[in-house]
Amino acid sequence: MEPRDTPLRAVHERLGATMTEFAGWLMPLRYGSETAEHHAVRNDAALFDLSHMGEIAVTGPGAGAALDYAVCGWPSALAVGRAGYTMLCAPDGGVLDDLIIYRQSADDFLVVANAANTAVVLAELRERCGGAEVTDLSTTVGLISIQGPNAPGRLSPITVLMPPADDLAGMRYYSGAYGTVAGRQAWVARTGYTGEDGFEIFCAVSDCEPVWDALAGAGAGGGTDVGTGAGLAAAGLSVRDTLRLEAGMPLYGSELGPDITPYEAGLGRVVRLDKPGDFVGRAALAERAAAGPRRTLVGLVMKSRRVPRHGYPVVSGAVTDVVGSVVVGGVVVGGVVVGGVVVGGVVVGTVTSGGPSPSVGAPIAMAYVAADAATGPLSIDVRGSVEPALVTELPFYDRRKRR
Repeated sequence: MEPRDTPLRAVHERLGATMTEFAGWLMPLRYGSETAEHHAVRNDAALFDLSHMGEIAVTGPGAGAALDYAVCGWPSALAVGRAGYTMLCAPDGGVLDDLIIYRQSADDFLVVANAANTAVVLAELRERCGGAEVTDLSTTVGLISIQGPNAPGRLSPITVLMPPADDLAGMRYYSGAYGTVAGRQAWVARTGYTGEDGFEIFCAVSDCEPVWDALAGAGAGGGTDVGTGAGLAAAGLSVRDTLRLEAGMPLYGSELGPDITPYEAGLGRVVRLDKPGDFVGRAALAERAAAGPRRTLVGLVMKSRRVPRHGYPVVSGAVTDVVGSVVVGGVVVGGVVVGGVVVGGVVVGTVTSGGPSPSVGAPIAMAYVAADAATGPLSIDVRGSVEPALVTELPFYDRRKRR
């Protein structure tokens, strides 16, 4: 099937974006220099087209209770205007998708799903949410994100929030409010997937281009006091992945999947075993919580310039332990890699996400490793070359520690 266009395809083509197919959509991969886009987000702000994400409304007097049963979080406990990060789990505790749920009014919730999983999430919510109305909004709602430390200053001059919300600067993280952006009706939320401050703007598909254009010009000509006075840069999928990796944020299909529970991902905090009533996966997740994780998600900073990628083996031992040895069929032998993996002892895990990090200044990776090997020392087999890595706490980058 031909990939779907977002409402902003013409904008991306006008900006000279390199386009790629992603989750059934034609999306901007980059607009020019990925490094420049990365630093724009970390040092100022930049725009992302996220209209490929799935938006699903769950409404009605029983919506909160229905969502409590459907997901492992506690949506009914959210105050109006607040958001929660949660997961849709299978009965065995595996993750079907990670979600953000916004409580827009007492009986109205907006569920945001990953693009590749929208159909699965929609079907599961319709099956699980008895007593509530479940509506797919994905074809009528677009999503634009502005991310970076200057996002509030860039967005404020063209945004008016409805009471009881006051202004963007006073909006709490993981909160949202109705209002207008560039005169267009929108739901504005202080959320994002970059590790920076920022906002996500949900608006009608027909309003996406004028909202984008207004945001792109925000600050141009000195319209806001945010430094250079230049207009906003656009950023693509490639840099979005690098930013979220630095922030230690999981990606479905890499750190999350049907064979992984929230506990393995280090996200056991989202499982609300203390909420009343049953929910899908509760028994399995309670058992996993009691038993402890079978594997642990760790951060790794490479000590060389070699870049780790998804699927690369993580092995026990420092590089000095493994030079000249390989494992073929579980036996350590000398020589070079022949259909095997260079190890100091055994393969203890797999890289889930990896790449260069402009903020850290070295290649980084997240990886699942056996729980008893999580403290290291660890190395990564990068195409047959054993490369030492430093085990580090996630996230790699924390804006609260910005110098």
